Amino acid sequence: MSNESRASLKGEGAMVHSPGASGASHVRPLSPSTAAKPPELPDELIQAGWSKCWSRRENRPYYFNRFTNQSLWEVPVLGQHDVISDPLGLNAAPAEGADGNLGNGQRKRRSSEEQAAGPNSLKRAKAEPTTPISPSVPGAKPWCAAPDDKRGTAAVAPGTPSPTPAIYKPTAASNVGLHLVMSCMCVCCPSIYWDLDIQTNAVIREQQPAQHLPPHPEIELQRAQLVTKLRQHYHELCHQREGIDPPRESFNRWLLERKVLDKGWDPMLPSDCEPVISPSMFREVMNDIPIRLSRIKYKEEARKLLFKYAEAAKKMIDSRNASPESRKVVKWNAEDTMSWLRRDHSASKEDYMDRLEHLRQQCGPHVTAVAKDSVEGICAKIYQLSSDYCRRLRHTHLSLLQDPPADASASSSSPPTLPASSRLVYCYPLRLAQPSPSLPRVELHFENDVACLRFRGEMVKVNRGHFSKLELLYRYSCIDDSRFEKFLSRVWCLLKRYQVMFGSSANDGAGLQGALPVSVFEALNRHFAVSFECFASPLNCYYKQFCSAFPDTDGYFGSRGPFLSFRPVSGSFEANPPFCEELMDAMVAHFEDLLEQSGEPLSFIVFVPEWRDPVTPALGRMEASRFLRHQMSVPAYEHEYRSGTQHICKREEMYYRAVHGTAVLFLQNAAGFAKWPPTPERLAELTASYRPSRSTPAAGPPPLASAGPAHHLPADRDSSALNKAGDRVSDAHASPGGHDKNNNGGSPQDKMAAV
Repeated sequence: MSNESRASLKGEGAMVHSPGASGASHVRPLSPSTAAKPPELPDELIQAGWSKCWSRRENRPYYFNRFTNQSLWEVPVLGQHDVISDPLGLNAAPAEGADGNLGNGQRKRRSSEEQAAGPNSLKRAKAEPTTPISPSVPGAKPWCAAPDDKRGTAAVAPGTPSPTPAIYKPTAASNVGLHLVMSCMCVCCPSIYWDLDIQTNAVIREQQPAQHLPPHPEIELQRAQLVTKLRQHYHELCHQREGIDPPRESFNRWLLERKVLDKGWDPMLPSDCEPVISPSMFREVMNDIPIRLSRIKYKEEARKLLFKYAEAAKKMIDSRNASPESRKVVKWNAEDTMSWLRRDHSASKEDYMDRLEHLRQQCGPHVTAVAKDSVEGICAKIYQLSSDYCRRLRHTHLSLLQDPPADASASSSSPPTLPASSRLVYCYPLRLAQPSPSLPRVELHFENDVACLRFRGEMVKVNRGHFSKLELLYRYSCIDDSRFEKFLSRVWCLLKRYQVMFGSSANDGAGLQGALPVSVFEALNRHFAVSFECFASPLNCYYKQFCSAFPDTDGYFGSRGPFLSFRPVSGSFEANPPFCEELMDAMVAHFEDLLEQSGEPLSFIVFVPEWRDPVTPALGRMEASRFLRHQMSVPAYEHEYRSGTQHICKREEMYYRAVHGTAVLFLQNAAGFAKWPPTPERLAELTASYRPSRSTPAAGPPPLASAGPAHHLPADRDSSALNKAGDRVSDAHASPGGHDKNNNGGSPQDKMAAV
């Protein structure tokens, strides 16, 4: 049926543009007016997007859904079988009559078949929908509260308060329904990457509610803009001062390292750190001076890289305020290298790499001396801007709260520390002391298997499976929104936070969010009673008990808060931290403190990269710990990780082979070792669970996660690819903070951004 044939039953010819349409050809009928007489459809159908229209061609009424672009000759049935969101028809309401087992789409086709044959006997197929598709359940209308909302919406001025959100209707109305939905998902999509039925054995002391401010889409949108601006400043400073691109993922690792020390209010941006100069950022920028060294495969690449390094070192020492001795040493070595390259054309790749290493040893200290002040200036400037942005965000956030805390002020440097109770309880999701204000409206629609949430033109995406997972976690964990009125707004804030944390470029931060395979989690739970993840997020967690980076957004979805602030008394835990040296070192210090103080069974099974050249401080410290009960190694290419972008990536990209070895260490106190001993049989089962599936790609993915240890040979390092697969970043230069990882830092935020 053509668009021109649609008209309302009242004979109104007025038409309105679809919200997503770009041309005049895409139009939608106005809904029947409710001012003059009661609506001709039940309110539930109107809220689900249905309206009664008139077909001028067929000369009879039909029913059109503006969310799904579906048209029916018969009256729609609320709760009808939607083959996309409800493949098995578990939520379908039986229809009356002989056609009760047929969906509306089938009934419509039967009615069409009864019409006379001819070119106009059937409705023509519609084009791709340009309006938001309905949510996962027919009848759910998360962004409209009344039939009047079906009118064309005008643009909202930035200062105008958003309309009050309508109640989001979850997929099922009860826990039983939720389990049915998950069963349905298992049938239609067998690759489910979580098990939320596993109960926790983690015991903690009862905690006071956290003093973080509740999330708000307006603040999250402003934070996203400021973080993007800060990234741009970092990029410009690296170009202007050193003539290099910022090392990839170095900004993300800076956020991780800073939050280990940060005592400020903002959950993402650092504002109260000591020292101001970040060792992580300084080290990574200095690694790429005078040029970025990449992994070498062929002799010609090694020759070219050696020439570029000599040329860049000589140019840099000439343009900076260097001492005469430094100029002499660098120039002599650079010219000697260039002369050798002109004379010897038969050298091997190993000869070129040896010569490059010698050149770096001779010139490195002098290059560091002339670049040190400039690189420290980059680090200090970025930190200063971050502190200014934090003050601005907090001031705006407090102005949005209906009842701000009495002691809150924009100048407050850090939240107060509240004492824990002596009462022992099973761990529970983090609670916020400040009540959440009313939240603005967030629109939801689906594009195939992807849920799209939009606020003020900013869209975030998550696949249907993970959207349902967030719904489950919210139902299990949230205690202040039983009607799901704030669900969509909080999901938008959650997704936006993690998107901003790792950047908007393809694969940014994906490695930092990587997780263990499902089979490994199952083996850990079956043989070692593991029921808790120390570094996860609502998006990549396997259990519903986990610690994560952001207590304000993640607490509503089951997070117990940042791990370095989490103090369990007993339980069995899995730890797979982001591969940031400072964070891993602080993690080990926290493990030993907890194991030392607890007399109850306490066990941590830790998964870290097996970097040996040189060994990372965290790995060396764990290997020397008196709580180490067993250590095993999983060889490179013989195991896999789950992608950090699992909530949005394609199924074939879900797993990737690890190109570095992984060390698995069992840290347990005496009671934990007696209760969950790593016996040979259990270890054999765990090793077998690590075997990669046949469909797993044989190489690591583009997602990058860590810069690796601080020192390594240039032949084995790849500063341009700093990935979780073990590409190393060398550092022949001294960090301003030395190699002190500042283990005694304040309140880090852990994973996925896990800091």
